[in-house]
Amino acid sequence: MAALELRRILCPVDFSDASSGALRAAASLAARFGGTVTLLHIDAARGSSIPEAMLETPPEVANDFSAPADRPLLEWKALAERLGAPSVELRRSVGRPEQEIVALAKREPFDLIVLGTHGRGGISHFVVGSVAEEVVRHAPCPVLTIGGEAAKRLGS
Repeated sequence: MAALELRRILCPVDFSDASSGALRAAASLAARFGGTVTLLHIDAARGSSIPEAMLETPPEVANDFSAPADRPLLEWKALAERLGAPSVELRRSVGRPEQEIVALAKREPFDLIVLGTHGRGGISHFVVGSVAEEVVRHAPCPVLTIGGEAAKRLGS
């Protein structure tokens, strides 16, 4: 059995407490294994009449973080670095989070996805669905989910 290498860690963030816990876990793992954390923020394409499958974020947009709206992502990058992540990359995309996360993980050789989960249940889960559940089902690599209680223990 091959050893689990954690050199490339994908950490999708929506700036929630759950994402904060995931960021802390991803930074800790990157520090331990000398890896890179890729922070991914996804803007939902709400109200668009264009099918989401036709939306693709152009590389010049996905890699430009100069807009004021990108300040939170830049702050989270700085936090990951303060927490010990040796290298932090930023990405952003537009679309359905679960689809964008899995698509990026299939395009690039990530060793792990670290994902915060909101823990919705009941009707909310039925209506909204679970991003984490879909990512776990379709990801090409292991997925570590960080729930609310774990996020609190990690200091979010």
